[in-house]
Amino acid sequence: MESGAGGLVSSSEKEGASYTYWVRKITEDAAPLPLPRKLNPEDLPPSQSQSSTLASAWNRAGTWEEKSLSNWATPRIKELLFSLGSIQFSFGRAEVEDVTKCVGDAFMVIVRNKKRVGYTYELTLKVKGEWIIQGEKKFIGGHIDVPEFSFGELDDLQVPLNVDFDLNTFELLEN
Repeated sequence: MESGAGGLVSSSEKEGASYTYWVRKITEDAAPLPLPRKLNPEDLPPSQSQSSTLASAWNRAGTWEEKSLSNWATPRIKELLFSLGSIQFSFGRAEVEDVTKCVGDAFMVIVRNKKRVGYTYELTLKVKGEWIIQGEKKFIGGHIDVPEFSFGELDDLQVPLNVDFDLNTFELLEN
């Protein structure tokens, strides 16, 4: 079976073998070869010309795309923690002195043309403050370890506070 330019030829008809191959010679009854041409904006279907997807240009269907936001989120978390300033409590005040550990991932996922964000981080904060303990104002410091916090779990987050008392305060608490 031979059908001109670009046709399949079964070699079983010619030689009895069981494979086929592509014919590359052109005959006069063959269709002309297609010529490449540039597409114009008018050539695109209307659904593709104005994309309302949230994803990248290559992902017009908005199926699955993940983008890392960690390079933006890590310094932003530190900036927000320092911007809290001094927090007033009934027996004193406290503030974040330093963010000693801020490690984790932040990401944006586009699934079915919907944006979803997520994060998982570990924090260690060095805090300092003034507290009124047994009628005396004491300067204390400590650290807060947040072993893991992630999107959707902040309401149930329990954070231990480790306080380093100054010597006078520690003696007052023992009495």
